[in-house]
Amino acid sequence: MDPFCAILSVVPYGFLRPPRTRLKLPSNLALPSPLTVLFLVIFTYFCVVSGLVYDVIVEPPGIGSTQDPSTGTVRPVVFLPGRVNGQYIIEGLSSGSMFVLGGLGIIFMDLALDRNRAYSGKLLFGFPLIPNMRQRQAQIVKGGYG
Repeated sequence: MDPFCAILSVVPYGFLRPPRTRLKLPSNLALPSPLTVLFLVIFTYFCVVSGLVYDVIVEPPGIGSTQDPSTGTVRPVVFLPGRVNGQYIIEGLSSGSMFVLGGLGIIFMDLALDRNRAYSGKLLFGFPLIPNMRQRQAQIVKGGYG
């Protein structure tokens, strides 16, 4: 460890003492279940990744529209053209859901590869991953990486 960092981590705490507090939690307060915590973490991750803070501050439209020059019909536009740092609300929500699905896929792979789990449980967690991997392989072989 760098001696300068060691001095910086020791000197301020040599004379500072934390106060002695006796805080008690209410007796009727119980810890949430692990699935509740997992749901809250995944929901928070979805909100952060999908850009809900940006949507609240900037207030972009939910979805855009453009007029087809040849037919004159109005078509919906999901991705905001021409602005790198901008997005429609539906664009953020769809990308956030894709990131959440990717994270859940990693969780399912971890559960499917658990050595202490029964074979039927491994199949249950691994089965949804097989068609997705096959589809991804077909996309790569065709040359499409989308």
